[in-house]
Amino acid sequence: MTEDIAELKKKLREQAHANRNAQTNKDELSANICAKFMALPAYTAAKTVMFYIDVRSEVRTRQSLPDALAYGKKIIVPWCNEAGELELFHLENMDELAVGMYKILEPKPELRGLPEKQCKPEDLDLVMVPGVAFDRHGARMGHGKGYYDKLLQHSRPDTPLVALAFECQLFPEIPMAPHDIHMDKIITEMAVYEGKGRK
Repeated sequence: MTEDIAELKKKLREQAHANRNAQTNKDELSANICAKFMALPAYTAAKTVMFYIDVRSEVRTRQSLPDALAYGKKIIVPWCNEAGELELFHLENMDELAVGMYKILEPKPELRGLPEKQCKPEDLDLVMVPGVAFDRHGARMGHGKGYYDKLLQHSRPDTPLVALAFECQLFPEIPMAPHDIHMDKIITEMAVYEGKGRK
């Protein structure tokens, strides 16, 4: 049974990657998706918001970060440490980012250890979540490494989890294990879908 689910997830992941890589107008669609995220009432209400920084063919967030920084909110971005865990960084300026390993834009190493730059998952009022594949009920599939699962488990129960995706990353159903976390919303270029969340 578990092997079947693993095989199904692998196929879905491959299909979602192929769909996402083939997606045209990524910049334009991403700007539209990010604008919808920043128009959410939960965004208006939040003091501390986590943005992910796009990698490869994900919905692009980096062009919307300067707007978010100018908006007077505390913007947090995640980065991956050597132990393969996500840590949170208080971003105040785009100059604090540099291209690191795997050509990923991340906080500069010399700034990461500064106490004023660190943040805990419990401090987040709204979390933007990337992913590989989703369904319209908020089920999410990542890269299978569990980076975000650990982070999301430690965020406050009242903090909305909002995923960004292209419509081509949505599938009728994503197999979920009991510990997997559903998103509260999924925003695509077409719609804002209401997910099951963590209820």
